[in-house]
Amino acid sequence: MVMFKVNVFEVKAKLSEYLDRAARGERIVICRHNKPVAELRPISEAQSTPRPVGPIPGRPVFDVPPSFFEPLTADELDEWEGASGGQGLAAAKSARGAARVAESKTSYGRSPRGARKPRRRS
Repeated sequence: MVMFKVNVFEVKAKLSEYLDRAARGERIVICRHNKPVAELRPISEAQSTPRPVGPIPGRPVFDVPPSFFEPLTADELDEWEGASGGQGLAAAKSARGAARVAESKTSYGRSPRGARKPRRRS
């Protein structure tokens, strides 16, 4: 496998030529101020056949048990939510106030109906 160095300005001027050389199997080290920064090399053949869909041959198929779709118990939910100090989620929420996730009514880019935008002075 042939490898040689070339500076960026030359690669810019002759990119098609260097791509052809890389397609033939050459590796080209691209330098900036004579310091290597990148490598142009051939890639392996792209897969032309579609990838198989479904389970991997030789491995058992994973069945989702019906219990997966059942709601979590209060204790499991507390563990999942990360309620600290052994208090339940409901107690933790009441202690710090209701959770305020995605409750903002801010509209970006539009002013509320009936509101005027200030005019620019020229």
